[in-house]
Amino acid sequence: MESIDLIKILAAVVALAVAIIGHEIMHGWIANMYGDTTAKNAGRLSINPLVHVDLVGTILVPAATYFLPMLMGADSGFLFGWAKPVPINMATVVARAGYNGAMQVDLAGIVYNFTLALVASIFIVSMSQPTNTDGLLYIFAYLFIFQLLIINVVLGVFNLLPIPQFDGAHFIMHLAMKYKIDSVAEFFYKNERYGIIIVLIILMTPLKNYVLIMPVQTILSLLLS
Repeated sequence: MESIDLIKILAAVVALAVAIIGHEIMHGWIANMYGDTTAKNAGRLSINPLVHVDLVGTILVPAATYFLPMLMGADSGFLFGWAKPVPINMATVVARAGYNGAMQVDLAGIVYNFTLALVASIFIVSMSQPTNTDGLLYIFAYLFIFQLLIINVVLGVFNLLPIPQFDGAHFIMHLAMKYKIDSVAEFFYKNERYGIIIVLIILMTPLKNYVLIMPVQTILSLLLS
């Protein structure tokens, strides 16, 4: 494997870590603002990546989404994954800030991802694409920022989807609870255990083209225009 390939993989891995770890920390940080110290007490507001590693979301899924297309003769796939969810006592958040506070906790990671993507897009449009004459540090920086842009848009879009156990579903559930639409809230609560199955179905079928890739391409086009 050439050095440039190693740099590509390293840049993608570091970018994914920044995206998914920051996403989870933001959930815990907003919850902490509203009096829930669960994540803080568990040491989950740390930037230490080891405390956020999830076997499936941080290792297996990213490896599969990135390397499987290469094994099938295509270019490397997009890098996708998630960190271990931070523990949150939402009852404390609701008691202090109501369901509006709970919805802010739900959206905190998504806002982080899209904000990071916006910042990365500002940098990437002002940088020239690396050439063979550029140093490895510049090549790494360019690839890291480029991956940071793509990965954060992917994560932001995916977490907006109303998939049980993920942020979009949590937001809808708390919105329904705020307006006392109990049937909707109960639906998402009862089906949380199926969230990972739905994720794998989306990633392994043409569904990903419609619910993930197309929205991601649209947002990337807007950010890079």
